[in-house]
Amino acid sequence: MKIGVLSDGPDLGSWVSDDFGHAPFFLIVDSESYDYTVVENEFMEAEGAGMKVADAIVGLGVDAVITGGIGSHGYNILTKAGIRVSFDEEGTVEECVGNLLRRIEREEKFAKMGE
Repeated sequence: MKIGVLSDGPDLGSWVSDDFGHAPFFLIVDSESYDYTVVENEFMEAEGAGMKVADAIVGLGVDAVITGGIGSHGYNILTKAGIRVSFDEEGTVEECVGNLLRRIEREEKFAKMGE
């Protein structure tokens, strides 16, 4: 799974950004290896930054996005593209990726129990 994480810094130890559109970086993290690619947010200061960042992330082929906060326009763009959005996240990129993976694992476990 490829996870896009909006971040205040360029590595796994950086804090997840509170602001989706104005985050300085987004990291594209491989959920199995934790290898990652750093993308500088060229839209950080732009008008409509959230929508522009959402469009850019859709183009990167991620399966999920982690952020502290996100507006409705960016959220709608991502979810319409079939991307899972986990917001109101706090902590480092690495911690938040681990938390998301545990939630997904629990959801899958309970879904199987309900079958």
